[in-house]
Amino acid sequence: MAKTKIVTTDDILIMLCKSVTSVLSTATQNEINYSAMVQKINRTCLKPDIGCFVLFDGGFSGLVVINFTAAAALELYQAYLSNMGIPREELAVSHTSDEVGNVLGELMNQMIGDFISNVGKQLLTPINQNQPKMLTINKEVLLSINTNLDRPQARRVTFTTQRNNIFYLELAMDKTEFIQLHEFEQQEDFDPDDILEGEANKRAAAQTRPDDDDSDSSSLLDELGI
Repeated sequence: MAKTKIVTTDDILIMLCKSVTSVLSTATQNEINYSAMVQKINRTCLKPDIGCFVLFDGGFSGLVVINFTAAAALELYQAYLSNMGIPREELAVSHTSDEVGNVLGELMNQMIGDFISNVGKQLLTPINQNQPKMLTINKEVLLSINTNLDRPQARRVTFTTQRNNIFYLELAMDKTEFIQLHEFEQQEDFDPDDILEGEANKRAAAQTRPDDDDSDSSSLLDELGI
């Protein structure tokens, strides 16, 4: 008999961490890493300098919190917009700027979207998210977020940016296990950019093909003596 595959809460946490590093690394073109050690915590909370959270539900429910230090928030914000071609002199220089919070919220929306997509493909379980919420807070404010979880498990993971700035990801979700009953094929990833590039290459090839066809036809007619 084939060995039964079981996916636990910590496996789901790894999926989330990979989505965070993948999205942020692509968006900023900088290296993002997370610690090999994960911390068990009793509850999730928002901490200074910028706290961001999003709830998800469906096949299982949970809460994702990311707490950014001011330095990490500015680095990710500036690297993301610079990678999009926006000049440095036009970027905000304070983490309290609304634009910084909006960009981090957009990035978190992409991270959770990637995570939800992977959960659907790897666990065959649909989950949905709400809109990420951002809050800029000072060092003396601690805001706890309560969620309705039957048997909550909470984890904290430390992330490091390319400039060695720190931010923390916290996940709270129901204690659960997914047990694979039989083999199945995962859906392939479709990158819209790859599709568009492929179509552009096809159009470029089609534009040059008539000349090639005319040349081939002329050579054939010459060989036939026509």
